[in-house]
Amino acid sequence: MNTMMIVDAHLDLAYNAVRGRPVLLAASQQPADEQGTPSVGLADLVRGGAALICGTLFCEPFSDTAADGYRDSAGAAQQMQRQLDWYQDQFQAGRMIPVHNREDVRRLAERWETEAAQRAGKKNYAAELLQLGFPEPPRPPDPLPCIILMEGADAIESAAQVARWFVAGVRMVGLAWRQSRYAGGTGHPGPLTAEGRKLAAALDAIGMIHDVSHLAEQSFWELLDITAGGVAASHSNCQAIVPGDRQLSDAMIRALGKRVGIIGINFYDRFLLPPSARSARATLEHVVAHVRHLCDILGDASHVGLGTDMDGGFGREHLPRQIESWADVSRLADALAAAGLSDQDIHGIMGRNWIQFFRANLP
Repeated sequence: MNTMMIVDAHLDLAYNAVRGRPVLLAASQQPADEQGTPSVGLADLVRGGAALICGTLFCEPFSDTAADGYRDSAGAAQQMQRQLDWYQDQFQAGRMIPVHNREDVRRLAERWETEAAQRAGKKNYAAELLQLGFPEPPRPPDPLPCIILMEGADAIESAAQVARWFVAGVRMVGLAWRQSRYAGGTGHPGPLTAEGRKLAAALDAIGMIHDVSHLAEQSFWELLDITAGGVAASHSNCQAIVPGDRQLSDAMIRALGKRVGIIGINFYDRFLLPPSARSARATLEHVVAHVRHLCDILGDASHVGLGTDMDGGFGREHLPRQIESWADVSRLADALAAAGLSDQDIHGIMGRNWIQFFRANLP
């Protein structure tokens, strides 16, 4: 049983559940579908020792490749509400527990620290029981702590609706996925719109965290100029290694560091592999390369975390080859150690940096 605190700041559990994946099961028990072989299930997160996740609300705008996508804000709100209802069902069933504020994170972290030694000790206890011929008694899993993240803000019909989503539990918001009426996004360069500026102010006023992972670069810089709230990139990698507007430039990375933000490393192979290596299978060493670049640009590891996005529209065929399911994410710690990172830095990257960030930036 893993005793390292692991935080994953980007998982699309509800999106996958609503479209039909049995995400409460282990990935190995879920059938493959048009997006590939599943790699994330609630059972994998529990087995892998997830201390906290950010569970997304996500839907695509209508396009030639997304015929069931939303066509307006009301449609986006309807789709995201179905996903929000799924999270609420898990909270009520005791499978997951909502994380809403700094106090929730403080209690979560203190409980984890208190129980870490107990979890480590249970390995020895279980071995002693087996030697005596007694199996270790089963223990029901603890509910999985979850912060709800809205990936693309079109579901917020106006700045006046921010409070409604906040009361419903949303604590992080990305203004755009591709392009929204609020901002330019991935593949769609552009600035914040007038509505986007109003929405950013409303998010700040209520205490929402800004997720910049999909913002167009112009929108990114404009948002940092006008917002005083917490800012993070939940699931982004380095443009210096993988060119393209989906990644962060070195200047953007430095800016997030100055704002005491966090960058969550994405495990998707297209965001890990440089163009010269696209024919190869990604490995955890490619993840380490992005981590090291972030550390080099920022000066230390304190602004680096995980945002694996492992269930974000692709299968395990596009993950580092050492990763079969989310339960294997802890293997990254070994790869970081092999690359010479300190224990303190490894614990920070695997989870403690996100915990510190949320303790400082949640309401």
